[in-house]
Amino acid sequence: MASSQTEALRGSTVAEACDRVAEQVESVIMGKRSVIDLILAALLADGHILLEDVPGVGKTSLAKALAASIEGTFGRVQFTPDLLPTDVSGVTIYRRGRDEFEFRPGPIFANIVLADEINRASPKTQSALLEAMAERQVTVDGSTYPLAAPFLVIATQNPIEHEGTFPLPDSQLDRFLVRIEVGYPDADAELTMLDSHGSVDPLLSVQPVLHTEDVLTMRRAAAAVHVAPALKQYLVQLADRTRAHPQLELGMSPRATLSFLRIARVWAAMRDRDYATPDDIKALAIPVLAHRLLVTPEADLQGVAAADIVADVLDSVPVPRPRPA
Repeated sequence: MASSQTEALRGSTVAEACDRVAEQVESVIMGKRSVIDLILAALLADGHILLEDVPGVGKTSLAKALAASIEGTFGRVQFTPDLLPTDVSGVTIYRRGRDEFEFRPGPIFANIVLADEINRASPKTQSALLEAMAERQVTVDGSTYPLAAPFLVIATQNPIEHEGTFPLPDSQLDRFLVRIEVGYPDADAELTMLDSHGSVDPLLSVQPVLHTEDVLTMRRAAAAVHVAPALKQYLVQLADRTRAHPQLELGMSPRATLSFLRIARVWAAMRDRDYATPDDIKALAIPVLAHRLLVTPEADLQGVAAADIVADVLDSVPVPRPRPA
């Protein structure tokens, strides 16, 4: 893929650079290459990630390994009911000796930020994170501070049925490009983990294989991937079908359509192609769309999940076919 070769990447394509990062992260989180690929795709599409899973499957290690692999900074916020917005964004303090105010940045000022158990926080604190995710900046005491690029929030969420949790607002969910479930490792991966991680912290072996500037270069390369007009029309038809679906109260937003276009380009670049295909759309549909859709109460009572409706929509919209030469 000639368009994704850059001097900054030392002649590598986007696909080759992603493989190098994935290998480093997979040395920490074994047997989860599909999860790692989705996280890399979200990073290159300038989106954010919602990880919903039970505790102990390696969500924190995954975020740390990604930050180390791209030589980026890492920040972590443990969300609790008493967490304040300033605990996320930072605080302005008065320096008596200097007779001036000084801003002390919060943990949000990092390239990779782990927002742990986000659904335990109050709406006021969640709104501070929302501004950072949407605007790539924070406002404290009337002053605005930009966040460094790349900036990726990996928010973790315990399943709603766990005690002390509550659903995120729809506006917040729509800010996440993808929702991913890590899941338990298979038996072989877990056995390998016991052999290799039993006495050594695997994060110590993670080596930076890219720089944050390389990530920005890869984003520009992925943005140049061609999306045919017919494929854009396919995306719009999918959006229209969700908005008219009888089992949905809330379909795809225009933001979701735009986000889908960006990550489809990245997905193609990660497969060493300079054009996107319908298969890219289908592969990404559930992680990109399911968390954005609101199922009707009647459908919910029948056990219909948003992912089931995404699959139904994909089946009902004709796939664009290439024109004969």
